[in-house]
Amino acid sequence: MLVAGSPCSPAGPEEHRGCGARRGGQERGIEAARELARGPSAFIPVGEIPQEGGESSLHQLLEAFVSAGRVDHVAMVMGLHPQYLSSFWKTQYLLLRMDGPLPYHKRHYIAIMAAARHRCSYLVGLHMREFLQVGGSPAWLQGLHCAPQKLRNLNEINKLLAHRPWLVTKEHIEALLRPGQDSWSLAELVQALVLLTHYHSLASFVFGCGIRPEGEGFALQGVNVPWGALWGCPWESQIDAMQEVEVLMERMKLLQENQLEEEGVTQEEMATRFELEKTESLLVPSSDILDPSLQSNIRCFLEDPEFGYKDFTRRGEQAPPTFRAQDYTWEDHGYSLINRLYPDVGQLLDEKFQVVYNLTYNTIAMHCGVDTSVLRRAIWNYVHCVFGIRYDDYDYGEVNQLLERNLKVYIKTVACYPERTTKQIYAQFWRHFKHSEKVHINLLLLEARMQAALLYALRAVTRYMT
Repeated sequence: MLVAGSPCSPAGPEEHRGCGARRGGQERGIEAARELARGPSAFIPVGEIPQEGGESSLHQLLEAFVSAGRVDHVAMVMGLHPQYLSSFWKTQYLLLRMDGPLPYHKRHYIAIMAAARHRCSYLVGLHMREFLQVGGSPAWLQGLHCAPQKLRNLNEINKLLAHRPWLVTKEHIEALLRPGQDSWSLAELVQALVLLTHYHSLASFVFGCGIRPEGEGFALQGVNVPWGALWGCPWESQIDAMQEVEVLMERMKLLQENQLEEEGVTQEEMATRFELEKTESLLVPSSDILDPSLQSNIRCFLEDPEFGYKDFTRRGEQAPPTFRAQDYTWEDHGYSLINRLYPDVGQLLDEKFQVVYNLTYNTIAMHCGVDTSVLRRAIWNYVHCVFGIRYDDYDYGEVNQLLERNLKVYIKTVACYPERTTKQIYAQFWRHFKHSEKVHINLLLLEARMQAALLYALRAVTRYMT
């Protein structure tokens, strides 16, 4: 599905073999710990991540270096998929460093506000430094209460877009644009909305891939990682993991054959299957209690910190009202609105969405020559589903056939509560797949989540304008 380099080698180097490849005892476990701890990810062995000198992604990593002044850990992990990395960095460069309605220091402050909603200390710290480098006032970094009222007014829509974007209405847009000393222009607000959704989604990627802050030493920084989960799985579960691959392959084949034979289901049945997926509950343990150990440099940028994604059916409440994708699409509505109000960024966002949605190496685990389109579509549509977006022409029964329970737990956690992502839930799904394939899932998650939130935000803007 996703592998950079030479995906078709049946086993690959020792580090890539997964189950049983490293059963070498305590000394090997210590080596493994050190190798992992040095790398940019707490989840992925450093040997599997391209370095600055790597051939396949050197050009893209250098682009990242030029635009950001360094190759950071996010870029190194994204470098497993160079085509996507290039598209991502062009977009982020435009958002942060090219001409636009907002001054540079305010762009970084908005990034801080967005990342803080998910307690993402990696991104908060990064943009605090960037904020100061472009001339931002150190006083603002004492907390949201020290920022100008105009920025503080973004707090409500920041909170909603991060956790419950379906609650964003034209009234929220109207309140921000209302004439006055602290009012936003429409162009400024659109840039802010793109920045907020970009950094909420990037926080999902940071947590989903276990991105570690630059400059950390050998310590695993408190991450509780069972060595067996990192360097292989017990021999008795190796067969199970291989069977998972074969079952998935067979289901993908059957679905593709059924599509060719035009064996459809009724619209009513498809609507029912969507509602079942949307209201699926108890997959992810939920807690709305703010972590008392939350760093002060994050807490100070949060108002209403207990507000989060709502796990509806667990509390006996109704799921979000269905957003019918056909009524307000990215292609027909969102793209043109952004391009009109914030030139160039619409084109780059569209390219980024298309790159990740269509990205494939025609491999899956140890198999080559595989059409993975149904699997990529199931992942994308499941992310949209948990945010209440339904495609009338999609059979959500495919989600249950292709996404096993552990994968659904992972997707929902990373998309809705990324700060709760653990090494354990990363290790438990797709146990016989390569790390690069799991990174690809995170890229799909990042972009599907961003597009979902943007659709809600831009729909509200459109309603305000009309």
